[in-house]
Amino acid sequence: MTVLEEFSILPFVRSLRSHGISVLLGVLLTTAVAAAAGDNTAIVRDLASRVGPVIGSALACPDIARPRVQVITDKFQAVIREVASSAAGQNDLTQLFKRYVADGRNAVTTGKIDCKSADHQLADLEKTVSGPAPASSRSSLSGVLAPPPAAAATAPTATLPPPSTNPVHGVTDNEIRFGIVAPFSGASKALGNQMKLGIDTAFDRVNDAGGVNGRKLKLIPADDGYEPSRTIGAMTQLYEKDQVFGFIGNVGTPTAVVAVPYALKHHILFFGAFTGAGLLRNDPPDRYVFNYRPSYMEETSEVVHYLIKVRRIPPRRIAVFAQQDAYGDAGFAGVAKAFRELGLNYAEIPRLNYTRNTIDVDDAVSQLKRQRPPIKAVVMVATYRAAAEFIEKTRGLYPDMIYTNVSFVGSTELAAELMLHGPRFANGVIVTQVVPAVSGYSSAVLEYKSALAKYFPGEEPDYVSLEGYIASKILIQALKKAGRQLDTEKLVDTLENMRHFDLGLGTSLGFGRSEHQASHKIWGTALNASGKYQPIDLE
Repeated sequence: MTVLEEFSILPFVRSLRSHGISVLLGVLLTTAVAAAAGDNTAIVRDLASRVGPVIGSALACPDIARPRVQVITDKFQAVIREVASSAAGQNDLTQLFKRYVADGRNAVTTGKIDCKSADHQLADLEKTVSGPAPASSRSSLSGVLAPPPAAAATAPTATLPPPSTNPVHGVTDNEIRFGIVAPFSGASKALGNQMKLGIDTAFDRVNDAGGVNGRKLKLIPADDGYEPSRTIGAMTQLYEKDQVFGFIGNVGTPTAVVAVPYALKHHILFFGAFTGAGLLRNDPPDRYVFNYRPSYMEETSEVVHYLIKVRRIPPRRIAVFAQQDAYGDAGFAGVAKAFRELGLNYAEIPRLNYTRNTIDVDDAVSQLKRQRPPIKAVVMVATYRAAAEFIEKTRGLYPDMIYTNVSFVGSTELAAELMLHGPRFANGVIVTQVVPAVSGYSSAVLEYKSALAKYFPGEEPDYVSLEGYIASKILIQALKKAGRQLDTEKLVDTLENMRHFDLGLGTSLGFGRSEHQASHKIWGTALNASGKYQPIDLE
């Protein structure tokens, strides 16, 4: 019979719950424990609900020294490792503990507890975990927080190694690691490459200036080929193997469908994704998801108003060409919303579909030909190769057709693909943008082009890499404000308090507790016969 089978303190622990954290924690960690494994897990889950809020409230108070908090956090994690025999069980308890830590943070930020009280609670907890255990203690758990005197005599450094000076996942003394999951192979690889290029440019620029609060920023990529079936593997690799602190610039909507739940489950920052899908814009917003760009609904809604109000296109002569997945769904929803706002019937909007990661648009072209009355404008929710293929196969049939694209299309690549077919295929094609024109002279664009030329000579300015650069600039500003003592919860709190800041884009940016999208500004551009984008007024 094992020690854990021989004794049981569970009834005693239950009887002491009303006495608060200190007594309960002391009982578990310094008294013989022999309940069944399930009972021990239940005790630790109960402890997490009591210890976690104390840790969280202390972390929310900048005057409370982080090493004090970390010592207790490390010791509680040791208890979790001892009680839960499987990795899944340990992860479950750890995530539960993190949720209670988040609750404690929120208690301070919402004024439910002040920092003086938080400090007193932490001090009470410290007394419990630092005191010697009773000599009769026989549990293997008893030495985790306070080893028995005999053990202390022979092992004065305790049963655990000293806590790391930087115990936060993905953060070392001189580095903060971020991950990006994107297509670096396949039909949409240019989108992933450009997004990474923009982030790397911003990271290199700040690293050259000494980093962020003494730490350099590092971006680690993982390729999912723009296929959701590969996304979880890429996310897991970056988080568990490469130990990233958070994610920035992930590319795509169908891939975000699986990536966002993974990030939320593990309480990881999911920042500046290259997608305008509504699943990243819940109301109220998901705590760990922050967007720079406007939504696809905002982009397509703006385009519909432009087509109907400015270009005078009859609503019945507008169609949608869309990728047949969550990306296409998000764009189509924006068109439908715009129709509703204008008091129009959206149920009959033709949707011409194609399959992701292909340029098989023949069925969409056939559907277009069957439309009566003939279509005069197509709102495109596609990637650059499929969009170019559709335009190439329909331009001769509809020489006066107006083609519009959302920003995700990949503006530079779309222009290049169309110019391969000839100037008439490019001329007049519209792309809505979520960043200013890369040919412009705003301070943000000039800074971006200067940094790009310095760190990646030979690379041409691009709308996607500019978006990656701007998203990174926002994150860098938040990291600086969060300070040297960094963790995810503190960074999220910092982001939610960044309001009305200016990066030189010509529009104010900002977040809040109920607003996790920094920008709502949309710029209009159109290709000319030379394959260059010119600004157009969408109003």
